[in-house]
Amino acid sequence: MLEDLSPEKRDHLMHYLSVFITKRRMGRMEKVLGQRTRYLTVVLEDIYQSQNASAVLRSCECFGIQDVHIIENRYQFELNPEVVLGASKWLSLYRYGGCSNNTIECLSQLKEKGYRLIATTPHKKEYKPANLPLDQKTALLFGTELEGLTADAIKMADGYLRIPMQGFTESFNISVSVAISLYHLTNRLRDSIKGWELDGEESSALLFEWMYKSVRNPEIMIRHALEKLNQ
Repeated sequence: MLEDLSPEKRDHLMHYLSVFITKRRMGRMEKVLGQRTRYLTVVLEDIYQSQNASAVLRSCECFGIQDVHIIENRYQFELNPEVVLGASKWLSLYRYGGCSNNTIECLSQLKEKGYRLIATTPHKKEYKPANLPLDQKTALLFGTELEGLTADAIKMADGYLRIPMQGFTESFNISVSVAISLYHLTNRLRDSIKGWELDGEESSALLFEWMYKSVRNPEIMIRHALEKLNQ
């Protein structure tokens, strides 16, 4: 229903919903919205441990990443409410689980949308978070802790990212890897790249979605508002 609304109807509904949301809450949403980006996105391939999956989404939300693409080939992506702490509510999650090879389906779609695919792996020494080029939209690919990304993901990648390690252990926990990568890359993005923000239409649509999720019985409220509008 929300996707089929015209911009005019959406604006009307936003005005209607704003009556039921405190000014403080609205101000908070607008402030957070100003830091949201789709210039960077995260792709998770077969992340099945709910604690790790939840921690990753929490990091994405905290660093302003709006879109997370979830590939489910062998495992289903599950969340732990005590870890995610509601972060998934504010994200746009895209799940790929209905194809013979969901990795290829997901990454092909991202390439069509102009994303450079960067696979995170400790086995290739191309880029670090400090020097990864950010001159175009970038999708960061993360795989399972034990096996890493699949051969298909590695093959389709346009480049590779590793986090330098100083100890005996080969890699960080997946949620830590995501957090470290996003910390460095989002800071660099906001400091040096133009056009990382959402555009006007994206911002308006996302704000409406957040407002919808912030009120009680939103479906009933929207139906009532549309009925009054159409009278």
